[in-house]
Amino acid sequence: MDKQKVMIAGIGGASLGTEICKALRLSRRYEVYGCDISPTAYGMYDSAFTATYKVDREHYLETVLEACFRAGVNWLLPGGEQPMILLEQARAQLTAAGISLVGNSPEVVALCSDKHLTFVHLESVGVVVPRTAAITEPADLASIGLPCIVKPSTASGGSVSVFYAVAEDEAMVYADFIRRNGGLPIAQQYVDDREGEFTIGVLSLPDGSVASSIALRRNLDAKLSVAFRGRGGIISSGYSQGYIDLYPDLCLQAEKIAYAVGSRGPINVQGRVRDGVLLPFEINPRFSASTYLRALAGRNEVDMFIDHLLTGKRPDQVAIKPGWYLRSLTEQFVATERLK
Repeated sequence: MDKQKVMIAGIGGASLGTEICKALRLSRRYEVYGCDISPTAYGMYDSAFTATYKVDREHYLETVLEACFRAGVNWLLPGGEQPMILLEQARAQLTAAGISLVGNSPEVVALCSDKHLTFVHLESVGVVVPRTAAITEPADLASIGLPCIVKPSTASGGSVSVFYAVAEDEAMVYADFIRRNGGLPIAQQYVDDREGEFTIGVLSLPDGSVASSIALRRNLDAKLSVAFRGRGGIISSGYSQGYIDLYPDLCLQAEKIAYAVGSRGPINVQGRVRDGVLLPFEINPRFSASTYLRALAGRNEVDMFIDHLLTGKRPDQVAIKPGWYLRSLTEQFVATERLK
């Protein structure tokens, strides 16, 4: 079978894009190409890509399409949250150009890209979630309690602008900071990590059925995995690592969340556990940056999904390899004359 050609849009260092590339290369069934708006994106010079292309921020869709045509790709994968949103908005144009955007449905992307809407929806259908509310004045914190997490309703993947607040005035300062930067601040009940923090990948098929779920219990002892620690609280970073095992009860709860949001592709559920109940604090409607760790464990979600879209076959339930899955950062030298 000829190798499928895939373009990944967004290939910065230690990013979702470069992790997807590694997962695709692991299967040995793809030619992988990449593009990015930054000439210094790590992936632009990563030999794992067959070729890479510089695209223009101001003419993003047009230049991504041009890169796809030059590479002759069949499939396009977003390598981050912003590329996902931009490319999803252009799905019809991509399809008309003969390029398949690999991801969740437009409805799921729209819902899960707004945390406030997501948690309102989940609570309305009976999913147990941390107490969550939009913040406009101090009285809004009454239903949440302290300490709490303050974050923007959109664009906070990888713990960007996520704050741990122990007092009302502190929470309002964080909320004002988010508002001044164009975001809608929300407050969320803080759940400690005594029973563990988990990142769970759930892969649903276009018919809505769940094809796979796999859980990683995060190791929050490693500096790379922690964005903040202090005053009795801890916030994880965007770099997941830890122990992958079956965790059937938690995977089942994550699958119920996938059904609740109507998932038609990959989602990543992050949450902490209290009394055996998974309390999600982040739901990303895409592959996650831990997708390569899952592929190493035996569940190559990216390959499974593309293969299903290509052949219509339901993915096999491959046994996972329980154990510790750890990660680091990688460096490389790029001569000035090589900069794209």
